[in-house]
Amino acid sequence: MKLNCDLGESFGNWSAGMDQDVMPHIDMANIACGFHAADPLIMQRTVALAKQHGVRVGAHPAYPDLVGFGRRSLACSFDEIYSMVLYQLGALQGICQSQGQSVSYVKPHGALYNDMMQQPDVLRAILQAVADFTPRESLTGADPLPVLVMATADNTQQEQLAAAVGIPLMFEAFADRAYDEQGRLVSRRILGAVYHDPQQVVQQALAIAQGYEVSTLTPDVNVLLKADTLCVHGDNDASLQAVKAIRRALNAR
Repeated sequence: MKLNCDLGESFGNWSAGMDQDVMPHIDMANIACGFHAADPLIMQRTVALAKQHGVRVGAHPAYPDLVGFGRRSLACSFDEIYSMVLYQLGALQGICQSQGQSVSYVKPHGALYNDMMQQPDVLRAILQAVADFTPRESLTGADPLPVLVMATADNTQQEQLAAAVGIPLMFEAFADRAYDEQGRLVSRRILGAVYHDPQQVVQQALAIAQGYEVSTLTPDVNVLLKADTLCVHGDNDASLQAVKAIRRALNAR
């Protein structure tokens, strides 16, 4: 079970997250590409930090929404989503190449991530952009980049759409978020949607990693999430301690 984290989300003089502290404890860094957060210098520094710790670099593309941190859905056409994802992948790949690194997967951010799980055309546009994105090394026969999607009770639709364009999927679960009975994330607007107790976060992480069902906000209803990677957040001291605890627990398995 790999740990991934959203990083590189500062912008100019505005600092966000605890990237220096989190990076040593994760396997995959989802790096913002300038549309919801980050700028070229932040991207460059975050890629360098990932390289220092041997962490895989993933692109974290979003709707063009700096003010809303990419958490607001925008009414974009298929072509607009396709182009904005391709643009962001190219920007991050250029920075990676300058450091002898490469984008190795794609995880959409915020509202774009949620929309692709509910609107097939949004997911199609993202998948097609990833399919048409050709990093230098893929010219020698490397596999196409995988896309991270939310692990739910039933991912049949996402699997079928990805297979149609030849894109592999990685299924992602969240250690610090509450789920509904369909195995989808509960809206952040709902009380209890985000877990802040490190012990609760670690317990859910281990349940997912070990293939057990997790509880939902619906009493007495559990759901099984078949995940390849766990998303963890380390943007404050409490969540950083949870990341460290999850890493220790997974290493001890």
